[in-house]
Amino acid sequence: MSKVLWHTQMSLDGFIAGPNDDMRWAFEAESGGPDETIDEVLERVGALLVGRRTQDVEDREQQGFYGGAYNGPFFVLRHDLPEQPPVVKGVTGVVLDVSIEEAVERALSAAGGKDVVILGANIARQCLAAGLLDEIIIHLTPVLLGGGVRLFDQPDGRPVKLKRTFVAERGQLTALGFEVID
Repeated sequence: MSKVLWHTQMSLDGFIAGPNDDMRWAFEAESGGPDETIDEVLERVGALLVGRRTQDVEDREQQGFYGGAYNGPFFVLRHDLPEQPPVVKGVTGVVLDVSIEEAVERALSAAGGKDVVILGANIARQCLAAGLLDEIIIHLTPVLLGGGVRLFDQPDGRPVKLKRTFVAERGQLTALGFEVID
């Protein structure tokens, strides 16, 4: 059965992007060699659902999702629709101005029985709030950023319960897997 999975990389001090959405630190960490966990996620993914900020980083970096290794369907959830749809490594994305529930539904339909991977803190937070997120995989990176985009902020402070499903060391990265149980 298809899952909705949040896959991200995080600094030791809890940031998934540095100040001004800087992601150079993540790309540098990924260049340390192959990562079996990323390969496993890429085998499972049938579609991506990303937010505007994540798409902006992809546009700026021009490496493509997963360093260009992913070339399937992707959806960008944003409320300020651009004149032209985004294109990443030759694949044209679909821009949606819909609810998070409808965006996930469309992405699951396009995934063809595979998983939908969420990229971006805001989209993940919306999925958690709507009860749509099944799993979280974090690549903990040995760097301290000191500022940027936090992994998770919840204004009401309500905890989200998780069950650890795996821990794996991959070079300098530590992969952490969690099932969302609440």
